[in-house]
Amino acid sequence: MTLPRRSLLLAAALAGAAGPVRAQGAPPTLNALSQRANAGTVGIISGGPDGTYVRIAADLAAVLDDGEALRVLPILGKGSLQNIADILVLRGVDIGIVQSDVLAYARRERLLPGVDSLIQYVAKLYDEEVHVLAAPGIERIEDLAGKPVNVDVRGSGTAMTASLLFDTLGLRVEPRHDPQDTALEKLRQGQIAALVYVAGKPARLFNGIPADSGLHLLPVPATPALLETYLPAEFRRVDYPALVAEGATIETIAVGAVMAVYAWPVGTERHRKVARFVEAFTAKFPAFLQPPRHPKWREVNLAAQVPGWTRFAPAAGAARARGVAER
Repeated sequence: MTLPRRSLLLAAALAGAAGPVRAQGAPPTLNALSQRANAGTVGIISGGPDGTYVRIAADLAAVLDDGEALRVLPILGKGSLQNIADILVLRGVDIGIVQSDVLAYARRERLLPGVDSLIQYVAKLYDEEVHVLAAPGIERIEDLAGKPVNVDVRGSGTAMTASLLFDTLGLRVEPRHDPQDTALEKLRQGQIAALVYVAGKPARLFNGIPADSGLHLLPVPATPALLETYLPAEFRRVDYPALVAEGATIETIAVGAVMAVYAWPVGTERHRKVARFVEAFTAKFPAFLQPPRHPKWREVNLAAQVPGWTRFAPAAGAARARGVAER
């Protein structure tokens, strides 16, 4: 018995690159369609809706999607620590975007078993700046001592970095753990003194803040102790016209973003699938440097190494094949 025309059209759409379903003969089974679709699908856990990670993941999907051969599924995440855990245990998550200091933190705190051997990296992406957005009357980061400061949800990369930042500077604040959009509203209403947000500039969270709001970015001093872990960075008016005065430069620190991956055993289907992703990412990398892709892609160097991390072997091989020497 032949299927109604509507069912045939649905099967044809699902079959995609496999070609049209003929009116005569049996259509593919759902099991066959499922196997075909999943064979080329890679899940990437990113960040919250206002952060840079999700926009990077969206760019990966836009550039690398190639029918059934490779399909990238961006997934909203809940911070670097949770992303590492999701890569380890969550079905369908092969890759995640995390802060480079998260692996050392997870290892030191013994948070995740097997993290040293099971988590590797595809590439160092870019540096993310530490934003400290403060209420009127707060002029220096030292002014936050004893005051309520939002550091993002528990387990997030921002919460981890904020803890390290304030501990290194010897500042005791009253940490709050609201989502960033909620924290921004509380900051506007004067319920907290500041919020900390680790994101690649320009962060979409700060879009729409009027220049006369009184909110402003605090300088984060690049002390020798902080520079043992982080990099010096800065904000200028071109980054945040409403938050930085004309001609001003606000110093801060930055942490690297890393594309992390589960270390699938060689020869497994999941290893082959992620290897295909890596090959496509390396081959099509020039497309990420063109508009409308996020400007942070222009900071990526495929040759960069990440101290304390092991590189996923297909990523190192793909870089060498394209004449990119690791450093």
